[in-house]
Amino acid sequence: MEQIQQILEQLAEENKSGKPILVEGRKDAEALKTLGINGKIIFAKKGLKTRLDVVSEIEKSSPNEIILMLDFDKEGRELTEHLKIHIEKTGIKANIHYWLKLSSLTGREVKDVEGLAKYLETLKIKSTSSNGIPSRMSFSQ
Repeated sequence: MEQIQQILEQLAEENKSGKPILVEGRKDAEALKTLGINGKIIFAKKGLKTRLDVVSEIEKSSPNEIILMLDFDKEGRELTEHLKIHIEKTGIKANIHYWLKLSSLTGREVKDVEGLAKYLETLKIKSTSSNGIPSRMSFSQ
């Protein structure tokens, strides 16, 4: 649980420093906000956007790097791979470091970004009930 919290804190710092995060939809963005990540977010799936529209939107916002935080399921993995290739063709670094770490740490228990907050809350409850000591984890509201 602490590893996940550390990764989320690093992600929040990178986002706060100006690196936008690409998520699939509004619920994913809300979950990141619940976890204390409040910087610029770009949506991969809003309205009738094509993947090319997403890449164009990213390119227009002119970041040197964008952090991809798409879902951890099969569709999310495919979308991450596809967008990473096309984003990097524009000269923008597509950072999947956090996505890979979180995906590996949560395994099959979390299939999407919006499930991260609930997963951490569940771990916090299990941690507290197993040793009687509240965890140091905190969520911003």
